[in-house]
Parts: sequence; C-alpha cells; structure tokens
Amino acid sequence: MTRRNALAVLVAIVATVVSGFIRTTVVSGFSRTNVASGFSRTNVVSGFSQTQGAQTTIKLYVFDGGTLESDPARYRLTREDVGTTQLSVAAYLIVHPKGVLLWDTGAVPDENWSPTGTPMEQRLVLPDGQERRVTIRTPLNAQLKASGYTPAQVTHLALSHYHWDHTANANAFARATWLVRQNERDAMFADKPLGTATPMTYAALKASKTVIVSVDEHDVFGDGTVILKSAAGHTPGHQVIYVKLARTGGVVLSGDLYHYPQERTMNRLPTFEFNEEQTRAARKAVEDFLARTKSRLWIQHDFNAHAKLKKAPEYYD
Repeated sequence: MTRRNALAVLVAIVATVVSGFIRTTVVSGFSRTNVASGFSRTNVVSGFSQTQGAQTTIKLYVFDGGTLESDPARYRLTREDVGTTQLSVAAYLIVHPKGVLLWDTGAVPDENWSPTGTPMEQRLVLPDGQERRVTIRTPLNAQLKASGYTPAQVTHLALSHYHWDHTANANAFARATWLVRQNERDAMFADKPLGTATPMTYAALKASKTVIVSVDEHDVFGDGTVILKSAAGHTPGHQVIYVKLARTGGVVLSGDLYHYPQERTMNRLPTFEFNEEQTRAARKAVEDFLARTKSRLWIQHDFNAHAKLKKAPEYYD
C-alpha cells in the first residue's frame, strides 16, 4: 500500500468514528453501551432512561383527581375563613433516571366509572357509612398514558397515607416497589382499619415488593433529589415527599399535613387526626425542612393552588 493510500484509509476511519455517537441505555437497572450512527436522543423505556452522556432531568407530572365537596368545620374552620370550601384531589408522577415513582392514587377507582369527556359527580359511601361526593373528569390511567407511561412502567409507589382519597387506584400499581412505614402498613391491614380507609382499593399491596421506611428522611434514589419525610399524626405513618427539580426548585408534596391553606396560616387542626400532638410536631418539622432546603409546600387539597398548576402531560422540571 502506498503512503497516499494508507493516509486515505486513516482519514476514512476517523470520519466514521466522528459521525457516530455513544448511546447508553439503562434497562432494568443495568447499563449497556453501543456505538451507532446518528444523533443524540433521550427516551424513557420501561420506566427507565435512555440517554446519551448526562443524566436525564427529573420531571414532576401533576394528575387531576377531581374536586371533593367538603365541610370546613371538620378542620375547625368556617366558610368565611376558607372562602372556597371545595378541596382538590391530586396524584403525582416523579420521573427519575433510576425509576418512576407514583405519589398517591386518587379518590375514585378508574374501574368504577366511565368518562364522558365532561365532569361527572361520583357518590362514594365509605366503610364507616360516611358519604363523600367527588366530581371527576379524567381517569388516573388516562392521564398516566397521556404522559407516556403505563402502570407497568411505574417502578415505585408511595402513598402519603391510607385514607380513601389517596388510595383509590393503588391496586393497579401492585407490581411496583411499595415504600411504606411499618406502622402505616400495620394500620392498613389491621382487622378493623382506622378512619376512612377503603381496604379493597389497596388490598393487592399486601403481596407487593415492599421497602419498609424506618428513617425520618428516606432518600429514594440515593442522590438527594427525592426524599420521603415522616410527618406522622394524621395517620400513624403519614409522610410527605420532597422533589428537587432543576428549574422549578425544591417542592414538598403535603399529603394531608394540611388540607386548606388556612390550617397553616391560622394554626388549625382537623377534628379527625390520629394524634394531634404528632401532627403539630410534624408541621413544625416540615416547616423547618422547607426553610433548610429552600423549598415550597404544595398543599395537595388546596383547590385554588392546585387549579393553577400545569397538569399532565405538561410537567415541571
């Protein structure tokens, strides 16, 4: 081979390498690297991330679970105190490079109604005989699908607590790893669950792969971006969740630490807490956490604040 021909071959090899890229696919927690031609792309497959090079941005999707008719007297408030008496119902999807976590699952089981495209009022009778009315437009699974996911792609499930308006579709995610505190799990599967629980909506979780959370602050993915924080009192193992987003900043999803924002500003407690002293302590601890992390509190049941949030398939990052 002449020197000129050898140089031409070398140039061709370099050009081929430059035109390619490295594609890293994370599947079932393992990394696979290949060389392929084309351009960089980022996809989400089976709840995990396909990305070139850098870690995928964490995303937070807000799901609308409807509007709950409510009596502010149950929260030691008056109609004049709150202005808007209705409460929002919400669920949230947290998409992280190491997994997809669903936080709470709504108030109305998807299988119990058929959407018409317009708001529909659902009348629910709880096991203790109490009646609740929820007006809902879109099933949880439809919102999940619109965001690009299926129940099978949800790798982690965490409930703020076991009350009926947070567990309605929990059974659909029984294949996910369930993150729960031992005293909350014990209360959920007691012979006679306390409060407004509907065990039929979460019965399948009894056989789920389960992580018992035993520390005050549990780092879900090990990088400080998604943290479950104990906030006991509303129920034995009530918890809130912190999400650190690159552009939005830190957000704490409240569970039922508060329902109306006036509970926070007027220092009022619901009449049906499992332990009022624990709730007071939890509120103080969460306020300290908010200050330490420079985060904002999203009160999940705050009707007016929830109405202003972007809903799936839009997201916060």
